[in-house]
Amino acid sequence: MNDVATRAGVSIKTVSNVVNGYPHIRPGTRARVEEAIEALGYRVNISARNLRQGRTGIVGLALPELSLPYFAELADSVIRAAEQRGVIVLIEQTGAVRERELEVLTSERRQLTDGLIYSPLALGPEDGAALDVPYPVVLLGERIFGGPADHVTMNNVEAARAVTEHLLGIGRRRIAVVGAHEGEAVGSAALRVRGYREALEAAGVAYDPALVAEAGLWHRSTGAEAMARLLDAGVEIDAVFGLNDALALGALHALHDRRVDVPGEIAVVGFDDIEDAAYASPTLTTVSPGREQIARTAIDLLLARIQDSSERPYERVIADFEIVERESTAGQSASVPVAAVPGRSILA
Repeated sequence: MNDVATRAGVSIKTVSNVVNGYPHIRPGTRARVEEAIEALGYRVNISARNLRQGRTGIVGLALPELSLPYFAELADSVIRAAEQRGVIVLIEQTGAVRERELEVLTSERRQLTDGLIYSPLALGPEDGAALDVPYPVVLLGERIFGGPADHVTMNNVEAARAVTEHLLGIGRRRIAVVGAHEGEAVGSAALRVRGYREALEAAGVAYDPALVAEAGLWHRSTGAEAMARLLDAGVEIDAVFGLNDALALGALHALHDRRVDVPGEIAVVGFDDIEDAAYASPTLTTVSPGREQIARTAIDLLLARIQDSSERPYERVIADFEIVERESTAGQSASVPVAAVPGRSILA
């Protein structure tokens, strides 16, 4: 930095201001410093800068299960968003096990990171106090609301209602759900089933509990098993809503095995718009829940907390969504925007 300052005829402080993006520098001065940086091949010593600032330049990302395509693709989106901001991501997998989700929050590994993006599945509303930790946290998902952390989530109810309305709009009335969780009051399954039921009620279609098939973890195998149970029970079905794409792809597999025509006899939709949905046979209509927006927003909120330690209200951001209509509902491959209820609210 001293060599750059000497070549440009400025102080070391001015070089530091240019390197760190300080806006109030005369254009001519900035140009001389940038020329000197380029000529000398100067690179910022990130480790030294982070040490001075008391930071590591690394953030944590705790996810339930990378074998689930949604979480793998979310991790990819978070990594790319972080790279654009000069930050490295350290990924940890909790397996959706309560003890491991709690351990992530108190682990000595947190000394390696400046903050944590945290997506629990085993914790619940009563665990909000666990988020009261001495480092910045951004919460993802639908297990905890109102905890002491910024929160980025998707519009589960509205999106589920919209995709159910899509099925109703193409004339389907016996719409099965694959992936429900009995007794769940908070969580993706409960919220998506709520949206499904709201759409039925608004259309004057009676809710039939025989059409709701439970599944544990949302994998292709559990989706196939739930679909097979519905078919074996002889329930009249003309459409299936898989509460995520993995479940819907499993349901598609079971329907193929039974030689059921999709979408002629039974239309199928999913939720998450994972890459596999566009390559299924037939291609899968699904909800795109704003994964890229979720990743960018989570990184931005976390870095803002890291850089500004002053207390301010926590934020909740709800991502936009859209319905991506494909062959499994007899539509053309097209992205159909749907007005959600997006936005950012300030929480007490």
